[in-house]
Amino acid sequence: MNAIQIHRFGSPEVLEWNSLPDEQPKPFEVAVRIQMAALNPKDALVRKGKFTLFTGKKFPQRLGHDFAGEVVATGSQVKDLSIGDKVFGMINSWKAGAYADRIVVPAQEIARMPSTMSFEQGAAIPLAALTALQALRDLGKLSPGQSVFIHGASGGVGTFAVQIAKLLGATVTATSSSANHALLRELGADEVLDYAHDDLFKDKGRYAVFFDVFGNQSLQKTAPILQKKALYISTIPSLSIVQQVFTTYFSSKKVKLVVVKSNRTDLDWLAQQFEAGKLRAIIDQVFPIEQVAEAHRALETKRTKGKILLQIPPAQN
Repeated sequence: MNAIQIHRFGSPEVLEWNSLPDEQPKPFEVAVRIQMAALNPKDALVRKGKFTLFTGKKFPQRLGHDFAGEVVATGSQVKDLSIGDKVFGMINSWKAGAYADRIVVPAQEIARMPSTMSFEQGAAIPLAALTALQALRDLGKLSPGQSVFIHGASGGVGTFAVQIAKLLGATVTATSSSANHALLRELGADEVLDYAHDDLFKDKGRYAVFFDVFGNQSLQKTAPILQKKALYISTIPSLSIVQQVFTTYFSSKKVKLVVVKSNRTDLDWLAQQFEAGKLRAIIDQVFPIEQVAEAHRALETKRTKGKILLQIPPAQN
């Protein structure tokens, strides 16, 4: 098999496509031949050494969480997936790495793709859509008629958050640059604001949930537009956010941190919404694996519309 590895932290140039021994599945695992992998903002932070609490400091390290591909081997106890099944999913481990042509993953962290789903769409969905779903449904407890503010809505997580909030029956206010307003309205946002020019804090006491996808706000800043009992949800596991999760535990306005986990049930739900035409994967660019450094540079502009993907070539060994 082949995989992207890093042997030191640094710029995108540290990313290397290396040959590795094939991994074999344990009883409850499957091996997947990856066709497409997706980039996420955390990948760039791992590459820079910002998440050593999770990845450790030993090298080499691998990157990437979500992917789509085809099952090529199954463990002895896997009864619900077969060789040849087209699957998509997200690796919960920080160390496995989906920037590869083959990966071994627990069977319950992946799901079958609908026949209408391409490998590109399958790779674009898992981490971003699961993050949005678990933030808004599980942490936010969004219910029909509630108002949610989605800050930084034009990227991977944000575009799914708008759609999922509407599926949950919420009224959605979303922010992005003006260039992406039409897309967000097309995805269902009821109101779209320009985060560079509009007043984001004009509607006092309106929102049940503030979902800070962009990661540059805080409970203190957003409190005036939140309802008396409301949530500020962050995707950024910074020390200050983690501290606020505990210090606001008994407060009427609380801070929550979404820690996404892949599971078959949620992936199946996302697949059903996709197949029903209620969920779209927005794809910004697809790079061949040999251009992984360029893909990371595009990721770090923070100006992408939806997801950036890597196309994985067939194994050479």
